[in-house]
Amino acid sequence: MEKINGIIFAKMIDLGARNLAKNAEKINSLNVFPVPDGDTGTNMNLSMSSGATETRNNVVSNIGILGKSFSRGLLMGARGNSGVILSQLFRGLSQYIETKEEITAREFALAVQNGVNIAYKAVMKPVEGTILTVARESAEAGVKASEKTSSIIEVMENILEEAKNSLQRTPDLLPILKEVGVVDSGGQGLVCVYQGFLAALKGEEIEGLSEVETDILNMTFEDDHGSMDFMSPEDIVYGFCTEFTVRLDKNKKEFNEEQFREDLSKFGDSLLVIADNEYAKTHVHTERPGDVFNYGQQYGELIKIKSENMREQHREVLRKEENKKSVEIKEKTKFANISVSMGAGLSNLFKSLGVDFVVEGGQTMNPSTEDMVKAIKEVNADNIYILPNNKNIQLAAKQAADLVEENVYVIESRTAPQGIAALMVFNPDATPEENYNNMQSTLNTVKTLEVTYAVRDTNIQGVEIKESQYMGILDGKIICANEDIKLSIEQLLVESIEEDSEIITLYLGEDSTEDTTNFIENLIEDKFSDVEVEIVESGQPVYPYIIGIE
Repeated sequence: MEKINGIIFAKMIDLGARNLAKNAEKINSLNVFPVPDGDTGTNMNLSMSSGATETRNNVVSNIGILGKSFSRGLLMGARGNSGVILSQLFRGLSQYIETKEEITAREFALAVQNGVNIAYKAVMKPVEGTILTVARESAEAGVKASEKTSSIIEVMENILEEAKNSLQRTPDLLPILKEVGVVDSGGQGLVCVYQGFLAALKGEEIEGLSEVETDILNMTFEDDHGSMDFMSPEDIVYGFCTEFTVRLDKNKKEFNEEQFREDLSKFGDSLLVIADNEYAKTHVHTERPGDVFNYGQQYGELIKIKSENMREQHREVLRKEENKKSVEIKEKTKFANISVSMGAGLSNLFKSLGVDFVVEGGQTMNPSTEDMVKAIKEVNADNIYILPNNKNIQLAAKQAADLVEENVYVIESRTAPQGIAALMVFNPDATPEENYNNMQSTLNTVKTLEVTYAVRDTNIQGVEIKESQYMGILDGKIICANEDIKLSIEQLLVESIEEDSEIITLYLGEDSTEDTTNFIENLIEDKFSDVEVEIVESGQPVYPYIIGIE
């Protein structure tokens, strides 16, 4: 196989996504920290599935158009750092092929390499020993192979082989992986995608997955009539968006896809044809839909036909736009704050501190880029501040900020207490830059203590952890693990409270208990009597207690 088009690429995406989904839990188990998060496998699966769904709904033979659909779906559905990086890898790939109807092995390899270049630019401080390394080294192997062969299968084999080898080397580049005894989870996810790509190219299956099929009957064509905003209905040359599917009949005219395509091109423009041994599905903009249907009938029975008057559709679009303008819209404000939060109590607290829009999410479910974009549009402000309150949401927030025209600042808050501290210094009378600098600089004035349970046995940073033990975490570092939650909390507090500590805020999760809360209050009163204690019924899942120290 020396060239691939959109149909083949769609099969690759479909099988890559389903192989990733099949291995999502295995990938989750590779995460270094044994916390019950919405882990790498989950995030990559949801991100890739979003891209695959968009592709499935817009299958075309033109690989450049297909790539745009894939990139758009991935970009908007990207969740977590691994999902955002995956979306950037395929965004770069899609950019390289966007003007092409089909691509060669060499072009495929260079497209994969371009994806790596874009992904590295998207990450402020790239870390080697991660998915980025696996992507880079495997892409380099693909480019090298494409200099010697014109076979796309051989190029993909080299990409996959080097991806596997690179994955096994990740613990040598990232010491914490070697300490825990795992390979990089994001890199493993990328290997799963590439395994699907190669299997689809070979027409093979992956054990445990159903057969990959291109269901022509259920494919839909992408046709964005909304792009005609600046035209008048009279400017449309070919006014009828016409589609049909013909069941090919061997007793009728012999089907030759190239001739079929050439003949139909004489009826109009925007021609798209998808065909296999049984069906041919066609899309064309024409002034003579009846003639198009008559032509298709030469090859067999028409089983699905559609013709829409685009001029009338466009008149309706213009009418709706006029109606929209007449409806009073929300007045634009100078500033708005968006916060990510989990738990009703915590969300209400953020709102009371001036947050205009709360995006539901956190450790157990990282919100997508699209969630962030919708929030930005909803607040309708000149200057917008996003508080991710989780390091694994920061890239999605930054990606959303890059996709919109609004002036968006991403405050790099890693925890809810940091986000709350940043909101406390927000000043509506300050300049946008002053607010950003003040909010950003206050993050380091807060210590965040978290208590949660371990989902597996491990040994990390000198702490031996058993499944179901309660872990005490200080600013992202695991300090202790005990069977008794009270013991972990005590160790955490003793480790964290200093002479200049003034305020301790207890955020009570849905699994907190009155007994343990009383224990914490008495402990602080006995050992740290000069510190003021505040209690918030925040109701977050996964973490019975989050503690902020200022």
